Amino acid sequence: MTEFVMSEEVADSADLRPAPSGERRRPVWVVPDEVPAIVPRSARFTEARWVSKYRWAALAADVLAALVGGTLALVARFGAQINVGYILLGAVLPVAWLACVALERGYETRYFGTGPEEFRSIIRAAVALTALVAITSYAVKLEVARGFVVLAVPMTCLAAMVARWLLHRSISWRRFAGRCMRRVLVVGRNDQVTTLRRHLEERPADGYVVVANCLPRGDSFEEPEPERLGRTEMDILAAVDQYDVDVVAVATDPELAGHSLRKLSWALEQRGVDLIVSPGIVEVAGPRISIRPVAGLSLLHLERPSVSGGPHLLKSIFDRVVGCLLLLGVSPILLIAALLVKVSSRGPVLFRQTRVGRGGELFQMLKFRTMVADAEARKAELHALNEGNGVLFKLRDDPRVTRVGKYLRRFSIDELPQLVNVLRGDMSLVGPRPPLPAEVARYAIDDARRMLVKPGLTGLWQVSGRSDLTWEESMRLDLRYADNWSIALDLLILWKTARAVLGRDGAY
Repeated sequence: MTEFVMSEEVADSADLRPAPSGERRRPVWVVPDEVPAIVPRSARFTEARWVSKYRWAALAADVLAALVGGTLALVARFGAQINVGYILLGAVLPVAWLACVALERGYETRYFGTGPEEFRSIIRAAVALTALVAITSYAVKLEVARGFVVLAVPMTCLAAMVARWLLHRSISWRRFAGRCMRRVLVVGRNDQVTTLRRHLEERPADGYVVVANCLPRGDSFEEPEPERLGRTEMDILAAVDQYDVDVVAVATDPELAGHSLRKLSWALEQRGVDLIVSPGIVEVAGPRISIRPVAGLSLLHLERPSVSGGPHLLKSIFDRVVGCLLLLGVSPILLIAALLVKVSSRGPVLFRQTRVGRGGELFQMLKFRTMVADAEARKAELHALNEGNGVLFKLRDDPRVTRVGKYLRRFSIDELPQLVNVLRGDMSLVGPRPPLPAEVARYAIDDARRMLVKPGLTGLWQVSGRSDLTWEESMRLDLRYADNWSIALDLLILWKTARAVLGRDGAY
């Protein structure tokens, strides 16, 4: 059997008891050879109160969404006319909608407040409900007005997604306060445990709090702080019972795999505890990872990132269409900004700078001039005051910035001329930050992967801190985008960009 040594960090997110001074006992954790019988039901098996409240809130929101969708469709399709048949159909709609959402796993506890899966279930439920209405009306030869269905189902779907988004926001606020969390026991070797624990703790909105760490015998857990709790000898399952664990997270470890991991899953299943296994692959989005049965084994497949072909053609079309619409929409702002730049200081209206695009191609990036005409000549005198990330030169209160330029930078209006670069094909709406040739000269071999896609007018760097990011953080975000980009991710980033721009964080 496989033995593990536990090193415990947090016993309760609301109760941290100090350990006796000098005490450092290392208990043994064991995966049992025999799966024990189901233990007596206790308070630990009672569903968490927040889970029950969330489920009821989701059910109520979906019923309300169906009623709203059905009512709006009736009013839009029939107006003031009373049609008893469609009123009955509108009354049945909430029941059918709840059934479709439930079949698409929209009420499963593991998806509550954890990510996009809830929203995907809503979209799948809308497709299923549309298909159900079409098949039923064809099978029993019902004359259902297509206008009613076309209006009712999308409105219901939209209302339900807005309601789920509000629920997500509500539970995220509670999780940042340390509430509504799932208690996690992390199992694995020292470095894997440290990495997995850090990733779980970096995103409290996902709802995981690590209460204990389990290490193999002989590993020493490097604790930066004094130990907070005393320790007792027990195995993994006993720890699950004692520390009220909701989730056991297994980091990559060849010693805890195969039959041992299978036995552990059986024992945890009997206790109502979830088991999650980290494959050890970081910075790879879910759509690129799939589990496929091969030769009787469940193998994890890692798909290659999209670097050419159809997806890039679709992205190019999307960029040009949306970029053209945006350029037309902001043209009054561009004209006013150009006039203000021209009359406020001497020099050209536009600032042109050489940047490196996809595949290392050079292009001239356009911006409104926000500095005095001789800004580059004066840069050497301010070099000692650099507040950038070590590679880029940045100053929060740069004396070269004009009064108009401060406001243009404040709302990122100075970057709007880059929509012309998007129409030319030099840039994309969303992508890595366009680098300078001097930056590219300092790239490591792996860093060059960020040039697999076009640089963007906005990107993960824009919605994650902008100029406040370190060089390493900016590079990590750019590489993450290059490996995992998709149209859905682009839409999400565009949505978040407006909030980042209005918030001013990192804009200087």
